[in-house]
Amino acid sequence: MNELKTQLSQAWLNRSDLQQQWQEESTDCYRIFHGTNEGLPGTTLDRYGPLLILQTFHNSVSEDELEQVRQFSAETFPNLHLVYNDRSRNNSRIETSNEVHELDNQPMEASELGVKYRVQGRHQGQDPWLFLDLRSGRRYVKANSEGKTVLNLFSYTCGIGIAAGVGGAKRVVNVDFAESSLAVGMENAKLNKLNQVEFIQSDVFPAIKQFANMPISVRRGKKLPKYPKHSPEQFDLVFLDPPRWAKSAFGNVDLIRDYQSLFKPSLLATKDGGQLICCNNVAQVDRDEWLESLKRCAIKAGRPLKSIEILLPDSDFPSPDGNPPLKIAICQL
Repeated sequence: MNELKTQLSQAWLNRSDLQQQWQEESTDCYRIFHGTNEGLPGTTLDRYGPLLILQTFHNSVSEDELEQVRQFSAETFPNLHLVYNDRSRNNSRIETSNEVHELDNQPMEASELGVKYRVQGRHQGQDPWLFLDLRSGRRYVKANSEGKTVLNLFSYTCGIGIAAGVGGAKRVVNVDFAESSLAVGMENAKLNKLNQVEFIQSDVFPAIKQFANMPISVRRGKKLPKYPKHSPEQFDLVFLDPPRWAKSAFGNVDLIRDYQSLFKPSLLATKDGGQLICCNNVAQVDRDEWLESLKRCAIKAGRPLKSIEILLPDSDFPSPDGNPPLKIAICQL
């Protein structure tokens, strides 16, 4: 039985129109197989330039299935290196007990929308260095950043900030707590010869509250850790892409119950006439309810939104019901 190979071949055939678009847009980073909606939930196959990355999140693939992926890859992408990252065990850490090839850990270069990005099959973290479902967001930011100041919150490896810089932003500020992620962002800035891109290693709460001119709350009897100091500042475009859940001394990130604690300071750090682009990647959050909560929060903060529109992921992330997990809301002030 070559069921998985057949599914991969069909998925690639379904992307025939996209293949032309990727060529025109100078993109060699894309999802080849989105198992959730293409036959094998919890399994994905992505291209990142010279790499193919197979990931499993629920169950490992069998040796037979892995061989089918290898056959498909050898026939369809003969010049690319396949890496299998099994993330189904050990709290979603990458399982490395299987054979490791020297190319698995080698930094390489890929392209999306004509922008260069550093990629690597395996590294110290969990996720690939570029989230492919956010491509539509990077495309929008690249096309709408010329001459603007841009603030990129929870920037990870700074894909949004790099796209803004290539798009002609006059100043880009990336904020993330992880030094290793920002180091990749700095590499990305060098690859694209960008000089207007800044990197702030900080918990996002104190950074955004200072930009918004809001007090940084202290819990009674608790001493806050040190954090970089900033003057109040508003930006033309603010991009907010928090993780599902995170806890720190400055506050909790909770995309299900409390998006507002991040939305309000981000709103206050956005100029009148500017744009705040918000992401929520939790599937169980209803899109319309989430949008209504953003509108209510904006009114309560005294900064009502002039409009709000949804940006959908590209169709290499098929969503039969039209409600993909990743929701991108463009809020116009």
